[in-house]
Amino acid sequence: MNILLLGSGGREHALAWKIKQSNFCQNLYIAPGNAGTDLVGKNIGISVNDFETQKAFCLTHQINMIVVGPEEPLVKGIFDFYKNDEALNNIIVIAPSAKAAQLEGSKSFSKHFMQRHQIPTAAYKEFTKENFEEGKEYIQKHSLPIVLKADGLAAGKGVIICTNTNEALKAFDEMIVHQQFGEASAKVVIEQFLQGIEVSVFVLTNGKDYQIIGHAKDYKRIGEGETGLNTGGMGCVTPVPFMDTLFMQKVEEKIIKPTIDGLYKEQLSYHGFLFFGLMNVQGEPYVIEYNCRMGDPETEVVMPRLKNDLVELFVAMEKNNLQNIAIKYNEGFFATIMAVSGGYPGDYKKNILISQVANVLIDKESIIFHAGTKKDNDNIVTNGGRVLAVTSQGLSIADAVNKSKQTLQTISFEGMYYRKDIGFEFV
Repeated sequence: MNILLLGSGGREHALAWKIKQSNFCQNLYIAPGNAGTDLVGKNIGISVNDFETQKAFCLTHQINMIVVGPEEPLVKGIFDFYKNDEALNNIIVIAPSAKAAQLEGSKSFSKHFMQRHQIPTAAYKEFTKENFEEGKEYIQKHSLPIVLKADGLAAGKGVIICTNTNEALKAFDEMIVHQQFGEASAKVVIEQFLQGIEVSVFVLTNGKDYQIIGHAKDYKRIGEGETGLNTGGMGCVTPVPFMDTLFMQKVEEKIIKPTIDGLYKEQLSYHGFLFFGLMNVQGEPYVIEYNCRMGDPETEVVMPRLKNDLVELFVAMEKNNLQNIAIKYNEGFFATIMAVSGGYPGDYKKNILISQVANVLIDKESIIFHAGTKKDNDNIVTNGGRVLAVTSQGLSIADAVNKSKQTLQTISFEGMYYRKDIGFEFV
């Protein structure tokens, strides 16, 4: 098969690395890719949202399958674009329809969906400019902490957790009145704060059948001990010790099955990854959010742990044979640590030379996935806030974390920072 993968982050390098190992993969192209994806496939200078240019490329290069990494093209209808075009509709597209992608693209849509299908989630109300004053009263009477979420896509920055009422009122005003997140915050979902441990579960589904392909615990805060500003993710671990058989049974019965059944009942076309962002509240799972693609940096631990041929799973999904494939995992524990640019998640410099990264791309127990990198002649330089993700396999979480830290010590770039306490609760 000739496969086109869309995206340019660490998630896409991990997917490219996994896809390239498949017996089904003949040629792999990544658009636009990064310095790491170029080592396992061929980078193509096409935007993830430029569907027309992608079409021309697909026809010229006889593409058989498209794997969509980031969320924006999903919400913009990439699945529908390909399926509604006679020249393209034979291509397997790993993505939900635009309507189904509202599970991620609209917090309001996903909350109503969960209500309709009795899926456990935090209590909530939604507000716009029209009922802004009512929203302020709601905040003043609400228990603390309180969570404010921009309804639409806000590049992972649209969720604000407030510990006092004044802070919440100010955030509400910024989002609605001052359009902090543009159109994304024209509607704001205000919800109950769930106290517990966050975890992510990843499923591959055709909208009727599904397979769980992994889970991970992500570490969002920039500082050690989960302190400081929120980021896109500073690292993660898998398997998670509290994700035992009993808890996973609850996740399947109360959340995954009702979600997939809901997609089927509502005739929402879905052919791809579904990411369940969960909170473990005293042993009971609640949905914090849905994402309609793999997470980042979760993909960087889930893919190395997954033993199955990923493209074979995609083909089985397309042929409605997914339920007949047994999911297998590699033994041990996996830990990813993100190396980020100085100043991240605030302002940071780009085009900083990275030393030694090309020499330690992959060894026996550690893999370096590129996130925010690009080539500059023969050099590799930084091109984002999160620069590299180092994933290692170990006999325990502590062992895997230590191996990733040892690999990171061999790499350097000006201002490089990484958390040394990923997985600290399990060590």
